[in-house]
Amino acid sequence: MLMRDEIKAAIEAILFMRGDRVGVEELVEILDVPLLELRDLMRELIGEYFQPGRGLQIIPVDDGYLMCTKSEYSEILARSVRPVKRRLSQAALETLALIAYQQPVTRAELERTRGVKVDRVITNLLERGLIEEVGVKEVVGKPILYGTTQEFLRMYGLTSLRDLPQLEE
Repeated sequence: MLMRDEIKAAIEAILFMRGDRVGVEELVEILDVPLLELRDLMRELIGEYFQPGRGLQIIPVDDGYLMCTKSEYSEILARSVRPVKRRLSQAALETLALIAYQQPVTRAELERTRGVKVDRVITNLLERGLIEEVGVKEVVGKPILYGTTQEFLRMYGLTSLRDLPQLEE
């Protein structure tokens, strides 16, 4: 069985690694400690992180806990973040443009227009948050319909799809 300080260290490691809320019941199960002991340990940890000179905090959220940065460091953190700008391939740019102008559009419609498979390009655009599934087309097979996201608008400095340049015939 883990000692008290080891359990606290394990809680820190779990919360840090998860980067999201971890439920009380899950912590009890993972650490094999009684609920009351866990709550007592969490009060101690929260108090320790509350001290000045700490950049992190542990906060209770929906019957669980979350480790996050303290709000007083938000400006410094904003300056420290460097956006990772990976360029889109020509195929991704072409497919993204087709989706923007023709949405909602299916994968088959995109492939018909481009004349090539777009599976990997669609996956890439979905992972980057530039497109999303917006529904299904009411035809045989019910193919997924794709459209652009708010992230697409933000990335290209648009407030709405009406701001897209008009296509020349």
